[in-house]
Amino acid sequence: MLINLSIKNYALIDNLNVNFTGGFTTITGETGAGKSILLGGLSLVLGKRADMTSLKDKGSRCVIEAVFDIKNYNLESFFSEHDLEYDSNTIVRREIHPGGKSRAFVNDSPLTLDILTQLGKRLVDIHSQHQTLQLTEHDFQLKLIDAFADNTKILNSYNTKLVKYKATLQEFDELIEFQKNANKEHDYNTFLLNELDAVYLEDGLQEKLEDQYQQLNNVEAVLENLSKGNHLLRDEQIGIVSLLQELKLISGKLSVIGSKFANLKERIDSVFIELKDIAEEIQILQESIEPDPGKLEEINTKLQVIYDLQRKHDVSNVSELIVIRESLTNKVSATQNLEDEIQNKRNLLEAQKNALDKDANLLSVRRKTVIPEIKEKLEHSLHSLGLPNATFNIEVIPTEDYKINGIDTLVFLFSANKGSDYNTLKKVASGGELSRIMLVIKSILARYEQLPTLMFDEIDSGVSGEISNRMGDIMQEMSRNMQVFSITHLPQIASKGDHHFKVFKTDKGDSTQTQMKELLEDERVFELAEMLGGKSLSESALAHARELLN
Repeated sequence: MLINLSIKNYALIDNLNVNFTGGFTTITGETGAGKSILLGGLSLVLGKRADMTSLKDKGSRCVIEAVFDIKNYNLESFFSEHDLEYDSNTIVRREIHPGGKSRAFVNDSPLTLDILTQLGKRLVDIHSQHQTLQLTEHDFQLKLIDAFADNTKILNSYNTKLVKYKATLQEFDELIEFQKNANKEHDYNTFLLNELDAVYLEDGLQEKLEDQYQQLNNVEAVLENLSKGNHLLRDEQIGIVSLLQELKLISGKLSVIGSKFANLKERIDSVFIELKDIAEEIQILQESIEPDPGKLEEINTKLQVIYDLQRKHDVSNVSELIVIRESLTNKVSATQNLEDEIQNKRNLLEAQKNALDKDANLLSVRRKTVIPEIKEKLEHSLHSLGLPNATFNIEVIPTEDYKINGIDTLVFLFSANKGSDYNTLKKVASGGELSRIMLVIKSILARYEQLPTLMFDEIDSGVSGEISNRMGDIMQEMSRNMQVFSITHLPQIASKGDHHFKVFKTDKGDSTQTQMKELLEDERVFELAEMLGGKSLSESALAHARELLN
């Protein structure tokens, strides 16, 4: 509920501060007095885009602030979701600076224009000629049916399932697309993997093969040098082992003479043991190594395969080839397992679709059930608003498409006169008829939904007399459960307000200002009399005004 509106430096408004209460509030004023300016300022604080031309003083900032009582609006989750400070008396402020910059705040917390617009829709519903066109839209018409059928819980369940279904469907489509591309690469990846697997790659393989190749490729030189080494070590005349054996005997004789010679003997014995071991190893190597052209060719072939693979994959060692082999293994495995994953996703889609269909079909049934009663209420209300022959033809037709509000297409046809063909509201309803239909729909919605503050901007345009009186009754009745404003030119409607405000212009120096005030009882009489008979107040007009108020 709007409880205060403050506007500074906006259009013709210098400084305006107005308090409001619940119930039905009517706003009147001469054409051009600034009622549209008031709505424009309120629209800005609800998220409308700012315009620099709206500043009264181009050198000062414009500040519009509205205070709302939102304790019954169930907005705690909205505030929490957008990281805003919640207060049952919430202050929404909009600032437009001379440089063109616009800022918005809720309880002094800054927020984006998009979030402010979302919040604004939950606080005030401004009904204008533009909004009347919503009446011709499928979603708005379906909202009426769902409110009447009390479909909120089912719609929430349906929407939750629809979000999951669409997410799964996207994942399924991505898998199918991935499979198309994967199948193209699968054979090539398999070929590359088989090439790498054939080599039995392991860390150190290349170094091991290169060492074996060098040995076999130089086997004659190796054997020749091993033979020379063996001769130098084992020759009976000049062999190092024989000479060292003789040195060992000499050191043994010296060791008995003194401790220093015993230490020398130990060192010579140690060298002798090591040298004898070396001689035996050379002997073993000499006997074990022999030319093997076949083995040499085999190792050379393996090395060439490794070198070719390194060039092919643009790497420099076997470790990098192993990494590539693992990557290819994963790709080939993923492609091979893809069909199972696709089938699992297909099964999940089927289960989600069945659950979605259950809610969608229930929505269709409930909508069809309430259509006769809605039709009767709409027609009955419109008959009292000067459309005695107004009738509707409403049908719910299920389709195959999953939309945000179900699978139904709504046929919402109207005829204002006897014998006239039914057609869509957009084609056959006049502006005045649309306004009356919208008022009736809003009144029905108010009984079944917790609507925000509702502001009608000249919804009574084009009607008069008893019809306007009935329209006022409808708005007055709606205000028992919600805050309702009506900007009107008709005294019959203005008189029904629990509160009556007048918008007027005054001249101050060289400037004109728009102001607004709540009228007292006597002031209301004069205002209604002027609306009835013009500036020259006659006794009959005053009497009629008092009669309207009573």
